[in-house]
Amino acid sequence: MHQQPLSNALRTRKIPGVSKDISQLILGTMMLSPVEYAHSTGLLDAFFEAGGNALDTAHGYGGGTSEMLIGLWMRQRGNRENVFLIDKGGHPNGRVPRPRLSPEELKSDLDESLIRLRTDYIDIYMLHRDDPSIPVSTVIDYLNHEIRAGRIRAISASNWEPARIIAANDYATENGLSGFVSCSNNISLAVPMEPMWGGCVCVDEKARAWHEESQFPLMPWSSQARGFFSGAFTPEKRDNRDMVRVYYNDDNFERLARATKLGEKRGYSAIQVSLAYAVHLPFPIFPIVGPANLEEMASSLGALSLELSATEMAWLNLVTEQEPL
Repeated sequence: MHQQPLSNALRTRKIPGVSKDISQLILGTMMLSPVEYAHSTGLLDAFFEAGGNALDTAHGYGGGTSEMLIGLWMRQRGNRENVFLIDKGGHPNGRVPRPRLSPEELKSDLDESLIRLRTDYIDIYMLHRDDPSIPVSTVIDYLNHEIRAGRIRAISASNWEPARIIAANDYATENGLSGFVSCSNNISLAVPMEPMWGGCVCVDEKARAWHEESQFPLMPWSSQARGFFSGAFTPEKRDNRDMVRVYYNDDNFERLARATKLGEKRGYSAIQVSLAYAVHLPFPIFPIVGPANLEEMASSLGALSLELSATEMAWLNLVTEQEPL
């Protein structure tokens, strides 16, 4: 299947309200850890060699090991200014099983994240979950305090419904404050029947129309549907209960069949077709990818060279039955 050379594979794009340009793919680092230092730093080095600059981590990933690994790597490489660092806070934890979005809780997460990352600022700070009982004014006021302090440069929301994002940004505009510059909700060629985890938000048709109309940037997690297009899943293979619960239906297996067929004609794997589909959605999109090794990294980079027409996009997503091949 198509493999892209690691050097200069990735282009960068501008997000309104963000000073640095950001690579069109974001490297998810949830599984990276100092325990696997050589493997983890090898993936980071390869991503940056390919022209990537954006890393996605969170206060809760690995109990902090993802942030620690990134901090060690940035210190050793001396490259903090070249890294576009996306971090998240406010996730439920074992002691507090609800989104922790009070200013005190967010400050605690941010304090600890900055220490682990060995840096004094984060390029985009995301709220990892939403708690609709907390007014958007409380959240925006606190985050703008941190922007003024220089500890975060821009703000975003992960797993927030569009209506809450709009309300938060309306409040920010009305009060001369910085609002959310992007969001991180799930979208992929395979349409989930329900979120993989509680409290998560998937982009439905209404939200998709909002992104297209507003051109509000999306940084989707599970942009390749947790490997649904990898060849590891068939209707008969039902040992992964979460994948069965979320993705196993006739429509998604038809999408898999079409991605496989198109890929075979064009020299790409089905999972590369699925990532190309996400990249070609008609609004600013920066898919988060989580390759487990350099081979998967090369696969993700290779998908970027696949150009898909509007007709092919519609056919892959079952909008039309007219095969464009």
